[in-house]
Amino acid sequence: MAGLNRRRGRGSEEAYWPGFVDAMAQLLLVITFLLSVFIVSQFLLARQITGQDSALGQLRAQIAELTQLLALEKAAKADVEGSLLALQDDFAAEKNKNASLSAMLEGEGAKGDAASLTISGLQTSLDKEKTISSEALAKVELLNQQIAAMRRQLQTLNALLSDAESKNKASEAQIADLGKRLNSALAQRVQELTRYRSEFFGRLRQILSQRSDILVVGDRFVFQAEVLFPKGQATLNPEGQAEMLKLADALKQLEKEIPPDIAWVLRVDGHTDNDPITSAQFKSNWELSAARAIAVVNFLIANGVSPQHLVAAGFGEFQPIDPGSTEEAKSRNRRIELKLTER
Repeated sequence: MAGLNRRRGRGSEEAYWPGFVDAMAQLLLVITFLLSVFIVSQFLLARQITGQDSALGQLRAQIAELTQLLALEKAAKADVEGSLLALQDDFAAEKNKNASLSAMLEGEGAKGDAASLTISGLQTSLDKEKTISSEALAKVELLNQQIAAMRRQLQTLNALLSDAESKNKASEAQIADLGKRLNSALAQRVQELTRYRSEFFGRLRQILSQRSDILVVGDRFVFQAEVLFPKGQATLNPEGQAEMLKLADALKQLEKEIPPDIAWVLRVDGHTDNDPITSAQFKSNWELSAARAIAVVNFLIANGVSPQHLVAAGFGEFQPIDPGSTEEAKSRNRRIELKLTER
């Protein structure tokens, strides 16, 4: 039984296999048919597309030809229109010529009337010119009268100018004379002041002790600073006060002798050497020289000399009388100078 069953199973399997093979063969045939149909359809489609491209190229070529023909037609139309305009211009010109000829013909007929009118106008213009000439002559006459009046005024002005020039010359002569007189008066005053200065210096020579440290240099009395002040100070020492009392007496006598209209002053000049000052009281030689001159002036005022006749000036070390650098040169440069001068 078992063997029989096995045979039946194998027989059934062998019965199915031919059918399966037939089915697969039919399927392959169908697939092959479909592929053939697809290939044929693709070939036909490609041919159709190629034909359409060719047709499209032909259409484009025809469009290009039509465009060229259209451009030629437009150019021809423009030429025709230009010719038409030229003909219209020629026609208008001929028409204008005809109108001009007609006007000329009409003008020839009116020339006779125009000539009459022209003669009448010329006569009127001549009458106007005669009137204008009469008015111009009247204006010229009036201008001549005005010119004559101006000439008379100019003559009067010239006479006044000559008179003024004469007076000016006289005034200049008077001014020159006054200048000469003034210069003469000033020279006389200077001479008088010089005389008084000489007398004053002569008196000083007599009343001041004949010392080597008190000198007369030109128009100045020069006192060595050591005669009047201690070194580096601006307070008169007793010896200096004694000398300045003599000077004060001489100045008071001079004030009585010199006329009040002569402006004069005694200038007191302070000078130092070029050594830097070390005093705490004075910051520079300027201050020391000025302080010494002021001290002399104050002493003279305190002893009766009028302040209006005194001037104090400080020169520091900048006006030396000896350019040397020795102690002797420095001693000569430390000085008080007195100068009688004009104010």
